[in-house]
Amino acid sequence: MAVVNSVSGPLDTVGLGFTLMHEHIVVQSPGVEANFHVWDRQQEIDNAVAKIKDVMARGVNTLVDLTAGDWRDIPFIQEVVQGTGMQVIVATGVYHDVPRYFRSRSADHAAELFVRDIQEGIVNTGVKASIIKCAADEAGIDPHVEKMLRAAARAHRATGVPISTHTHAASQVGLKQQDIFEQEGVDLSRVVIGHSGDSDDIEYLRRLIDRGSYIGMDRFGLDMLLPTDKRVATIARLCQMGHAEKMVLSHDASCYFDWFDAALLRQTVPNWHFNFIPDHVIPALRQAGVSEEQIRIMTVDNPRRIFERQGAY
Repeated sequence: MAVVNSVSGPLDTVGLGFTLMHEHIVVQSPGVEANFHVWDRQQEIDNAVAKIKDVMARGVNTLVDLTAGDWRDIPFIQEVVQGTGMQVIVATGVYHDVPRYFRSRSADHAAELFVRDIQEGIVNTGVKASIIKCAADEAGIDPHVEKMLRAAARAHRATGVPISTHTHAASQVGLKQQDIFEQEGVDLSRVVIGHSGDSDDIEYLRRLIDRGSYIGMDRFGLDMLLPTDKRVATIARLCQMGHAEKMVLSHDASCYFDWFDAALLRQTVPNWHFNFIPDHVIPALRQAGVSEEQIRIMTVDNPRRIFERQGAY
C-alpha cells in the first residue's frame, strides 16, 4: 500500500479517485493582506467551501493544490478541508518570481527547506507537503529560477515526492526544465511538466512525453491562451497516438485569486473554475473519440501512479 500525505492526514493512493492535478484554493500576493487588510477571510473561506462542495458533487475526489510556498495559506486550506471533506494534497517549492531571500542562498539551502515541509510539516500546521512545485515562464530560466529548479530536483531525490512544474509552453521551456532535472539525476517519469495544454504543438508535447514525463493538460478555462476546442482536440490526438497514460487534467483555477478583481475574472474567463472539466471537458473528450478507459486513465490512474511511486534515490 502506497501512502500520500494530505491536509487531512495520510491517504492510501488507491483512494485518490478522480483527481484534479493542478489547482489552487487560495492565492495571495505575499505580504499584502498582512499589511493592508484587503479581504474578508471568513467570507472567502465560506466561498471556497461552497466551490469545493460543488465540484465534489460532480465526482471529483482529490484536489492537488500547487500553490508554491511563497504564496500559500495552509491554515485557510485546513479550514476548507474541514468544511468539505475534500482530499487535498499541498505543495512545497517556490514560484518563478524568486523571493530575494533565496537569491543570495544556495540551492541546497532551499532544498533543505522543501524537505522539511515534506518530512516534518509546514510551519505550525502539521500538514506535510507531498509534491514539489517549481516554475519557469516566458522570461526563461535565469540563474535564480535555475537555482530553484535544482533545489526542487534535490528535494525530490531526497524524499521521492513528485515534481510538478509551471511552464510557458509557447517558448517550450518545459524541455529546459527537463534538461536541468536530468543534470540533477532526476527520473523524468516522476515529473509533471505543467501547462503543456497551453500548446497544440504535437511535436513539442511528444518530445516531453518521449523523455518520460507526464504532461499537464491543466489550464482548461483559460481560452485566451488556447481555446477549449483546441485543447480537447490535442488531447484526443495524443490519445489516438497512445499517450493517455502520460496526461493529467486540471484547470489551474482557484477559489480566491488576488491578482485580478473577481468580477473581472468572471467576465473575462467565465469557464475558469473547478467544475469545467467534469461539466464540459469530459463530455467534449467523449465526443472527440476519447474512450471511457482513457478518461479514467487521465483522471484516476495517472494521478495514483504519480503519487504511488515513492522513495528517495
